[in-house]
Amino acid sequence: MTINQKLSTIQTKFKSKKSRFNSFGKYYFRSAEDILESIKPYLLEMGVAVTINEELIENEPMPIIKTTAKLIDEKGMELSAVAIVGVDLNQKGMQTPQQFGSASSYGKKYALGNLLLIDDTQDSDATNNHGKGQTLTNKPKFNSTKQKLADIQKAISYIKSGGKIEAIKAKYDLTPAQETELTKA
Repeated sequence: MTINQKLSTIQTKFKSKKSRFNSFGKYYFRSAEDILESIKPYLLEMGVAVTINEELIENEPMPIIKTTAKLIDEKGMELSAVAIVGVDLNQKGMQTPQQFGSASSYGKKYALGNLLLIDDTQDSDATNNHGKGQTLTNKPKFNSTKQKLADIQKAISYIKSGGKIEAIKAKYDLTPAQETELTKA
């Protein structure tokens, strides 16, 4: 079997569970670790190995991590897929190692997903239009006087722990002042 045939067989049979839960967005997702755990049975069966390499690319204003996932057979033939991820050093609520770790995990997940043709059309990351194409009337107003204090605190905690304002904006219609207030949190 050629390496292309081996990869095609894996791509056709491969399934990876979504074992992680995003409590803020209320959806399950798969991580790079889930993908790596699911690929293991195919390694010996197909006579292949999977490697992941990362390269830091110095770039202003944001460093970039280039992640390459490779499938290598016993003859040394290889196929690869790449993901490019920026490291947001201005991310609120995260220390620098967390910013790099988060970008690294994201890059691994997408490089592996590209190599193995993982279809994330059912994932919230893939289906969330982040407010694009929606009318403002489809989203509730994020209004301090109408929202429960607990919901506002959840949003602030979410931002402080590294969550993205875009996730909140996808769910609620924020005024510029509210967005500024949340990003300062």
